[in-house]
Amino acid sequence: MTSPLRKPLVAVPVENRVYHRSLAAHREDRGAIATHDHFSRTPKLSLRNVSLSYATNSHNQLVALKNINLQVQTGEFLCIVGPSGCGKSTLLHLIAGLHQQSSGDVLVDNTAVQGPGTDRILIFQELGLFPWLTVAQNVEFGMRMKNISRPQREAKVREYLRLVHLHQFKDNCIHQLSGGMRQRVALARALATEPDVLLMDEPFAALDAQTRDLLHDELERIWAETQRTIVFVTHNVREAVRLGDRVVLLTFRPGQVKREYRIDLARPRHLEDVHVAGSAREILNDLREEINESIEEEYGLEANA
Repeated sequence: MTSPLRKPLVAVPVENRVYHRSLAAHREDRGAIATHDHFSRTPKLSLRNVSLSYATNSHNQLVALKNINLQVQTGEFLCIVGPSGCGKSTLLHLIAGLHQQSSGDVLVDNTAVQGPGTDRILIFQELGLFPWLTVAQNVEFGMRMKNISRPQREAKVREYLRLVHLHQFKDNCIHQLSGGMRQRVALARALATEPDVLLMDEPFAALDAQTRDLLHDELERIWAETQRTIVFVTHNVREAVRLGDRVVLLTFRPGQVKREYRIDLARPRHLEDVHVAGSAREILNDLREEINESIEEEYGLEANA
């Protein structure tokens, strides 16, 4: 039974996918963070029939992703969830241009992705900060690679360290920072190159719950201020509902788009909010089907070994 406190979700079939929409019209909460309601008609990212397969040690072909069709609008915050091994991170790598798909097209502004570019920045869970550099030097690293002048670099370092509330730590070494502060340095470094698209691969997974909650607030604020397009991969369904305009659920291998959910909740949101928890529960029910399938396949393979 649907709680009367929540805006119910309905499933509307569209081609081979199912979109979940709120029955209530989406209204902007003027006291909240902007909800990015009005997207441009031309998508920032388009994935058209994208598949990826590769050879295994037994010389078989493993299909990691199959016929992914997905559009991400300019300024949208898209979250991707799915069972382990479904290809969530691989999908980010294709968008970033770090890998090449076997078939289909990955487009940014209707232009095919041919490799890495400064218009797309990927933040890994491991962060990749340089321990021998200070906070400020880490943030300016990407700008140095782009041959941006020193005065411009210094101005941008100040701007983005203020944005993540770390300007007073600019001369500190990375080992002197907490895990949450390092995550903010990585975010500032990515933003300083001013990419159109920010790709985030489970960036908060290793953090404690309190730090993660604080960084959710920070990321939402920064997203609202910078208007960046964000594609965020997570195992945590409630985190996806907390942050996303839309949540995409991938099936177990081969990864395919099983459903998309429009998150029609006012911002700012909180993990403990009853509406967030209720929407996450619905998505989790669908996710459990894929998790069960992955477990069955794993144990089936062991039994036949």
